[in-house]
Amino acid sequence: MQMIRLTHMLVPLALAMVAVPAQDTFAQQTKTTQTTEKFDRDYALEATMLGFFAKDGSRNPTLKANKGDRVRITITNGELMTHDIALEKLGIKSKVIIEKGTSTSITFKAEQSDTYFCSVPGHRAAGMVGSFEVVEGVISNETVAGQLPVKDGQPLNMGFETGDLKNWTATGDAFANALFSSDPSPVHEKEMNIGYEGKYFLSSGGTLNHKQTGTLTSVPFQVTQPFAAFRVSGGALQDTRVEIVTAADNKVVYHITGQGRATLQPAVVDLQPYLNKEIFIRIVDNETGISQIPYIPNDKWAHINFDDFRFYPSRPDFPNELKQKDIIILPPLDPVLNAGLSGTEAAKAMTPPAGFKVTLAAAEPDIIRPISFTVDYRGRLWVVEGHTYPIRAAEGQGRDKILIFEDTNGDGTLDKRKVFAENLNLISGIEVGMGGVWLGSAPHLLFIPADFKNDKPAGPPQILLDGWGLEDTHEVLNNLRWGPDGWLYGTHGVFTHSNVGKPGAPDSERTKINAGVWRYHPTTHKFEVFAEGSSNPWGIDFNDYGHPFITVCVIPHMYHIIQGARYQRQAGKHFNPYTYDDIKTIADHVHWVGERGPHAGNFRSASAGGGHAHAGAMIYLGNSWPKEYRNDIFMNNINGARLNTDHLTRSGSGYEATHKNDFMAMNDSWSQWLNFKYDASGSVWAIDWYDKNQCHSPNPDVHNKTMGRIFKITHDNDKWVQVDLSKASDMELVNYQLNPNEWYVRQARTILQERRPNKKVHKALKEILAKNPDETRKLRALWTLHVTKGLTEKELADLLSNESEYIRSWSVQLLTENKSVSPETLKKFAEMAQKDNSKLVRLYLTSGMLRLDPSQRWEVLDALVQKAEDKDDHNLPLMEWYAAEPLAPLDAKRALQLAEKSKFPKMLPYMIQRVEAIGTEESKKVLKDYNKVGKADNLHEHHGEHATGTAMNH
Repeated sequence: MQMIRLTHMLVPLALAMVAVPAQDTFAQQTKTTQTTEKFDRDYALEATMLGFFAKDGSRNPTLKANKGDRVRITITNGELMTHDIALEKLGIKSKVIIEKGTSTSITFKAEQSDTYFCSVPGHRAAGMVGSFEVVEGVISNETVAGQLPVKDGQPLNMGFETGDLKNWTATGDAFANALFSSDPSPVHEKEMNIGYEGKYFLSSGGTLNHKQTGTLTSVPFQVTQPFAAFRVSGGALQDTRVEIVTAADNKVVYHITGQGRATLQPAVVDLQPYLNKEIFIRIVDNETGISQIPYIPNDKWAHINFDDFRFYPSRPDFPNELKQKDIIILPPLDPVLNAGLSGTEAAKAMTPPAGFKVTLAAAEPDIIRPISFTVDYRGRLWVVEGHTYPIRAAEGQGRDKILIFEDTNGDGTLDKRKVFAENLNLISGIEVGMGGVWLGSAPHLLFIPADFKNDKPAGPPQILLDGWGLEDTHEVLNNLRWGPDGWLYGTHGVFTHSNVGKPGAPDSERTKINAGVWRYHPTTHKFEVFAEGSSNPWGIDFNDYGHPFITVCVIPHMYHIIQGARYQRQAGKHFNPYTYDDIKTIADHVHWVGERGPHAGNFRSASAGGGHAHAGAMIYLGNSWPKEYRNDIFMNNINGARLNTDHLTRSGSGYEATHKNDFMAMNDSWSQWLNFKYDASGSVWAIDWYDKNQCHSPNPDVHNKTMGRIFKITHDNDKWVQVDLSKASDMELVNYQLNPNEWYVRQARTILQERRPNKKVHKALKEILAKNPDETRKLRALWTLHVTKGLTEKELADLLSNESEYIRSWSVQLLTENKSVSPETLKKFAEMAQKDNSKLVRLYLTSGMLRLDPSQRWEVLDALVQKAEDKDDHNLPLMEWYAAEPLAPLDAKRALQLAEKSKFPKMLPYMIQRVEAIGTEESKKVLKDYNKVGKADNLHEHHGEHATGTAMNH
């Protein structure tokens, strides 16, 4: 009988980075020294986003020491990523390491148990956290002895110590030459530690021959003891696994994979229900790891390693036991059905729902690299060819074009093509209307006046705004779209940093934005950040009630955008340091699988919607598709090559987004639809940046330079029409506000906005607003009255008593548009804050307060914070905090009194923290007086916890 003994690997290091205990919590280590200092406990861990790993393979192992021991914990970076190690209670952390293979340490005296973790934002939540325990007595990792299974009186070859596969049967080629007797192994990378027992271990190919597949099955044998253990490592993949199977009925009673590492770890099996029954072991490798994505490498972990199956009289305790719950398993790669198809073949490969068809409308060479587009008042497509991307050219050397496409006979083919403009530079967004063409062209927002009769520029491009960043050129200003309020809206990514203003404006007259939604007014030329946060939004659209939604990447994908809101960020801090928390996704799902984060699910997430990367946003408001699609939001899933659909449902002050069945799969890994819009017939046009590379790269040579597609999706109900709304009379344009197809509504509103105010138009619109029974038609009349300057403040104020919560809420937004209201209107707002029964109206009141001077907010917020029914709302508690926070510097005592009334549990601790941040003698006295009456005493423990969380998470 062979003894099995596993010891926790402690690696002595001659040189270490010494972490100096800091006075401030998590103060950054600034000094490193060479030392020959002796340590009682010396732990070495590898740091990856999956956790901290000991040399014996254990993930986030419990590190032990006796009280008073001198301890060193060294981490070595296992990947190109920022990592550190920190102790929570002791308040020390190492320096940050970035490069793979670099190391850093903390040293300390063991006084109390603690938690070690990575303090880089998000890494602890991702699983980089473990326990440090101060224990009494001898620290030992010895285990009980195990016993080999026996058949016909002879021990079975469960550790392969015979040097062959005796007692086993192999199929396939994975186990043809499967035994190895050296560490490092000849079929694994040299730095990989196998840690096998005895002379041999088994591998189905290692990282070298991972493409091989097959199974290995043992002879059946009797379960003679209640527990068993064996060593396993290799891929955390569904199709690389070890199974324990009952011989009588071929039932799998236990299975486990590796965890994506080479080091063999013991897995323990409870066999008590199967005592005296026969079982066998099946080792499965059905995963080749071959990637069919051109730029995704093959998965070298598509193999399984195995060694030393033994029985145990009681449950053995291994310090590096591998448990099923600790393994984050990836599903197999999605099958790639097609790649590199012609435009015609690509259309045929798509699988739209019954009743729909996809037509190739245009393809290379007529369209190349379409990066953005819009549909004009004649139903024509204005498409940007993005030849300059991904690097902005020198001034005057841009290569981008604007093309105008038209389907002249309704067959779905864009048979007419014009060039409107050439030699443009890094165009990322386009919209048409209000006298010309609007373009995102970082570092500029451009306007080209247009002669629409001849489809020619009527003058050179004008720089309206500059200061747009270029750090990451797939996150620049994008997706321009007219809002219902007459502003031009757009989105902006998180890793590009803009400081926007009119040309020549000083910093004091500029506005910073990275992640968020912005808007620009075409006649007043005002620029604003409408809402802040998210990741890299590349799509925005408005529903029937004028509420905007964006689609984003990497973080959860769906956000209902509220004026003045701050949303979860992929990275970086909010510009306002007193934000403390932000509004999260409205989606009840993500489109990726697994728990290794969004990127690990790429090309494995077909079952969930395709992956984390999204482009485009279309809330379908055409009138010809089945009603089930109206007000649903469509987005393209780039890695999944499919159109995802979310159903939006009102919930509280906002919405919930639920995943519907994907509308359509393109079944082509090169497909990359960037946006899609419906037209006068209710059909949908889509642009496809067709490219084998699906990830942004600053290297121009990574991207295809010769391909591009435009497709048209039609339903059997669609009826092609030819229109030119520029020829419509004012009253015809008013009547278009009642059209069930929103394309007519928006185009007509923009044309009326461009034309001068007209009393007849205003009278007709007011008739709709007053008498039409449909709230959405009333809203369209309200918006068009607003953009055509047809409403006085008094008329808007009168609408604050309208029976429709949508009219009341929009009246609040329009009244606060200029950031000031009359005393009478402010008084009405305060009454509404007390008495209005609509959460939506209270949300708009809160947004309105964010636009008014803080001194005008007291009464409204005093009423809003006392609404107990809003304390669990998705938006209102944080929106009220954003509006209330600036009150602290005005009157700290009054601000605390307001916060004390709040039914939002975090309002008071947040306000105490905000008053503390003022740091003046006066504010300190206010807090001291507040403490004297005992009001703050019970909050400081919670407050301190929150302050730490804020520092770590933002």
